[in-house]
Amino acid sequence: MSPARLISSRDNPLLQRVRRLTRDPVAYRKVGAIWLEGEHLCSAYRQRRGQASQAVIAESAQTRPELAGLAASASAVAVVPDRLFSDLSTLPSPAGIGFVCDLPPAMPIDAMAATVVLDRVQDAGNVGSILRSASALGVRQVLALSGTAGLWSPKVLRAGMGAQFGLRLIEGLDAGALALLQIPLVATSSHAAATLARVPLPRPCAWVFGHEGQGVAPGLLARCALTVRIPQPGGEESLNVAAAAAICLYESLRDADQ
Repeated sequence: MSPARLISSRDNPLLQRVRRLTRDPVAYRKVGAIWLEGEHLCSAYRQRRGQASQAVIAESAQTRPELAGLAASASAVAVVPDRLFSDLSTLPSPAGIGFVCDLPPAMPIDAMAATVVLDRVQDAGNVGSILRSASALGVRQVLALSGTAGLWSPKVLRAGMGAQFGLRLIEGLDAGALALLQIPLVATSSHAAATLARVPLPRPCAWVFGHEGQGVAPGLLARCALTVRIPQPGGEESLNVAAAAAICLYESLRDADQ
């Protein structure tokens, strides 16, 4: 690690770069880097991906040994006045530490991996929650079709709580790319005859979760080998997509253990 450097100018190129990453949810695609703010995300990166290229820490955060140690684990460390860190932060209470990390390289689709397909899921909180459920429940690949919230955007990263670092993530796909999968597509539909938990699920499979209001696109739904219905005896019209995903992925895991 090189010696920590003090940055006092708001116009410093590093801070401009971070500001761009925090203000534009898909700037990471052009910048080639991601911004991780907070002890949890930075720790998750260090544990799963290794050394970050750059740490940014507020002056007051240096007095906290756990944050100072986390910053010291990066290849380079920048110390900034608290007011400048607050200017970078998009959190109600700035976390005092962040990492700038290289955007992971694009990867090919794994044709046989248990997969989640996101079809135009636009809410960052929903996308992050689905990634977290996928990571927890044994899915290792997530394919995001065009129109889905950026998988490496700051809000999705926060909602995923580091799940991204344990997943094979491929985004910006069109539906035609799913032809590379050699496993069946499975989706939910309120009109499906088969009820989840009462029908054997293919293993492995690719669960398809769609737009919050429109659901899975009709053409993609027609390509699914199986559609299932989640029982809702309480009478609600539909479930939040992140809740539905958690239920389906858990059921796949439970079905595999039987």
